[in-house]
Amino acid sequence: MANILQIMPYLEGDEMIFVQGLIKDMSDNQALLFANAYSSRRKDPQLILLTACVGFICVAGVHRFLLGHIGMGLLYLFTGGLCAIGTIVDLVNHRKLAFEYNQRAAQELAILVRSSAQ
Repeated sequence: MANILQIMPYLEGDEMIFVQGLIKDMSDNQALLFANAYSSRRKDPQLILLTACVGFICVAGVHRFLLGHIGMGLLYLFTGGLCAIGTIVDLVNHRKLAFEYNQRAAQELAILVRSSAQ
């Protein structure tokens, strides 16, 4: 069983607990493979916060495009972040948005890593 702190020391809180649950049954090689792939796909909450702030200055919705929410990104783009209210809500919830994206990415990668080992 791989130690999550040694493999991915940049994880915090709920994300660390979630990822530890995903890799608990993986071999060390599988966990390292997962960690390498996950670190390239995960979105840092600070990046989401920064791109949501960009919505106030020039282009609203950039953070939604980064999270794969293309429809919401277009809606924010054409409505000025839903008249800035949606952007404010996303600023407050930037950690939750990043965590939800990272959960989906981690689950997909865990399935790929486990299936490639069989």
